[in-house]
Amino acid sequence: MRSLLISLAIAVTPAFALAQAEAPDKPAKPALGKNKKLAPSAQKAVEEVTPIDTDPSIKLNDTDLETAKRVYVGEIPCELGAKVSIKPLKREGFFMVSTKNHRFAMHPVESRTGAIRLEDPKRGAMWLQLGNKSMLMSQKLGQRLADECQSPEQVTYAEKLKANPLPSILDSTPGPQSTSTLKQPGS
Repeated sequence: MRSLLISLAIAVTPAFALAQAEAPDKPAKPALGKNKKLAPSAQKAVEEVTPIDTDPSIKLNDTDLETAKRVYVGEIPCELGAKVSIKPLKREGFFMVSTKNHRFAMHPVESRTGAIRLEDPKRGAMWLQLGNKSMLMSQKLGQRLADECQSPEQVTYAEKLKANPLPSILDSTPGPQSTSTLKQPGS
């Protein structure tokens, strides 16, 4: 029995020595504190200086470039005190759309409904701009990142809609307001 234990110890000893010899070769992980995450202010600082490049394979047609001219730019307030910032990028027709925790390089995508739609296919995000409000959605997360966003033009249009609502598509008789007298801003 004793010889069996000694044989086993001799057989296992090279494995322990090999494991100890390999361990120092592994790169050391940087120490980031107890939670191993950067502080939110440090994350934001890193994200702000990290460039987001547009995909060079995306080619915008004339319709996309015309749509880009109707995108509201600037800081747009949203519900619950959120804000979305939209800035044109150097490349024509592309925009940097950012919120408190997210940044997206977006471009116009054709919409059958007439809404202005910007997308960042790489990061899975979409900005939808309607006549009276806009919203930022993450298709990857499956949720809205910002809702009820309104530029000054959209606020004015929303007030006009409240005073003169458009007829319902479910109504069979035309309402008192003609759709031709109330146009979406920018059209």
